[in-house]
Amino acid sequence: MVKYQSEPLDDVFSALADPTRRAILARLADGESSVGELAAPFDISLPAVSRHLRVLRNAGLVTRHKEGRVRRCTLDAAPLRAASDWIAHYRRFWEDQFDSLAEYLERTQENPEDRAQDKSEEEE
Repeated sequence: MVKYQSEPLDDVFSALADPTRRAILARLADGESSVGELAAPFDISLPAVSRHLRVLRNAGLVTRHKEGRVRRCTLDAAPLRAASDWIAHYRRFWEDQFDSLAEYLERTQENPEDRAQDKSEEEE
């Protein structure tokens, strides 16, 4: 089984749980932005956006640097790799389960006449 470091993974999933933070990440995927630019499309206060950015920084998803008086933010997608690997592991698990179910259903539904005949032979 694949081993994961749970705390960083927990931080990434916690950060991704909020739609505002996902929208911020989507914006940063297009390039770096100032905090003000990131806040513009949201109907929330600048301090609220700063709190969202702090959660994203703590998860390692955003880096921030200062250019004069402006704070610029950049996406760091590396922590998303662990989340992607975790999801891929469970996707394979469920795909295997569905493949097994499909095989079972194919076997049990193959010749209904044969099943009926087998059943009548058992009753004799």
